[in-house]
Amino acid sequence: MLDGFAVQPFFLMKHIIILGDGMADLPVERLGGKTLLQYAHKPMMDQLAREGRCGRLVTVPEGFPPGSEVANTAILGYNLNKVYEGRGPLEAASIGYDMADDDFAVRCNIITLADGKIITHNGGNLETEDARVLIDYLNENLAKPINTAQGCERVKFITGIQYRHLLIIKGGNKHIVCAPPHDHPNEEWRPLLVKPEKNAPLEPGRMTAQETADLINDLILKSQNLLAKHPYNLAKAERGERQANSIWPWSGGYRPSMQTLMEQYPQVKSGAVISAVDLIQGIGKYAGLRIIKVPGATGLANTNYEGKAQAAIDALETDDFVFVHVEASDEAGHDGDLELKLKTIEYLDQRLIAPIYNKVKNWGDGRGENATRETVCIAVLPDHLTPVEQRIHVGQPVPFLIWHHGITPDDVQQYDEVSCVGGSYGLLKLDSFMKALMSE
Repeated sequence: MLDGFAVQPFFLMKHIIILGDGMADLPVERLGGKTLLQYAHKPMMDQLAREGRCGRLVTVPEGFPPGSEVANTAILGYNLNKVYEGRGPLEAASIGYDMADDDFAVRCNIITLADGKIITHNGGNLETEDARVLIDYLNENLAKPINTAQGCERVKFITGIQYRHLLIIKGGNKHIVCAPPHDHPNEEWRPLLVKPEKNAPLEPGRMTAQETADLINDLILKSQNLLAKHPYNLAKAERGERQANSIWPWSGGYRPSMQTLMEQYPQVKSGAVISAVDLIQGIGKYAGLRIIKVPGATGLANTNYEGKAQAAIDALETDDFVFVHVEASDEAGHDGDLELKLKTIEYLDQRLIAPIYNKVKNWGDGRGENATRETVCIAVLPDHLTPVEQRIHVGQPVPFLIWHHGITPDDVQQYDEVSCVGGSYGLLKLDSFMKALMSE
């Protein structure tokens, strides 16, 4: 037994988690008081809910921000109090930057400002090839040497994906307060500049929290002057389009120490992560999962759902555990786009979950070529809510379903925030989800 869950023999089951980032929502008046999951046409998720078991999961521990870096790490069973260091170090791992002990890594968005306000956290849907030019430009003008004889730098920017990049500060102090830009759309940006934590500790060999905050704020202001003059933004301005006209660093930390999933769960001998997002790839890397990059995977509604589905099916042929992450619903929620978010839920259902289910549903049924295959356990859930009418992350419990051959169904008939309240798993917290999943 494992905290009330009966553990099956390790070799009988493979596991796949399909995560729709920010997919859960709140009731929307325009939809007759329904949530988007209640309103959307998602026959595959509803079928899995009817044939499986459901519940709700607390993904954000008390005292932590309701971000994807927190929620996805918690879903995978990690104790945030022991491993949490913010997004920066996780994305550094994904990018392939090996953090030194004195590095402070900060997630660095390129955003859009106008009329003194944050307009969008994504720089007008900045593409990676354009971002690379802007990051190189910022490094040329803002990277600050601390030891020119040895070629060391106090500050450097590293290109990530689309609007998501990395700022490295040698000797930076993590005890600062930053504002995630996606949580502050249409708000004035100046009051959101970086501040030191109250009673921030002094750390040997590092800057003070005040010095770190002052440095980052100086970089923000200087980036605005530089980016406004760049040909990319001058052309954007001429066309009346949103400009990528400011950096916005947030969620920084030091190099984390995390056990792999293989060290935590004997059922997992090998695993893979499939995502277009650096953050999720970084979590996967620290968790010991191999990173599968799918051509055409964008992190937006136009992502390659079919390619991700096929990559997951291929991974299940060889791996015990697969984590498939789709960012599209979160981005639509941040943009406040109701119709697009509904489409992303339906795309996830029909273009990713359905193909995976149809391929693996008979594995391990004891017949024909499937007789020697291991049964696949499918879990579907979001990491947090990204309500379209608030456009920010909300840390309420999320609905989840678990399905596999032989599972005893509960009474839930469709997959949504309300129906899953009556699921037989009840309300789980943090690592209880992985324990429940691994016990199936």
